[in-house]
Amino acid sequence: MVAQSRLVEQLASRTVRRTYLALVQGDPPASGVIDAPVGRDPRARTRMAVTHRGKESRTSYRVIERFGAAALVECRLDTGRTHQIRVHFQHIRHPLIGDTVYRRGTRHGMAFRGRRCMPRAEPCSPSSARR
Repeated sequence: MVAQSRLVEQLASRTVRRTYLALVQGDPPASGVIDAPVGRDPRARTRMAVTHRGKESRTSYRVIERFGAAALVECRLDTGRTHQIRVHFQHIRHPLIGDTVYRRGTRHGMAFRGRRCMPRAEPCSPSSARR
């Protein structure tokens, strides 16, 4: 229980860098920052969406490997909104493969069984935690 409470403290104080691996549809730019507010979708209240009434949300990413119609990306969350990675990548027209909820607005969702994102946490240096 001590380890869990320490991790919760570190997440709250932003002394842990949260990175995820995600498999996205299409051919996104090699790297980038998605800076778009995320909030409740006004058309479907059970979903989140990029909306002007949303909270500040920022996801940095870089492509690790390309697979033709898909790409493996490493995402770093600068904020931690509900479904942030899913919403941000749908917003730039590169939804997560296998995501049947947030693939709206794309031509064809690609099927995939398994997890949408793989989380990884690593300690930040004291100087990067203040950013």
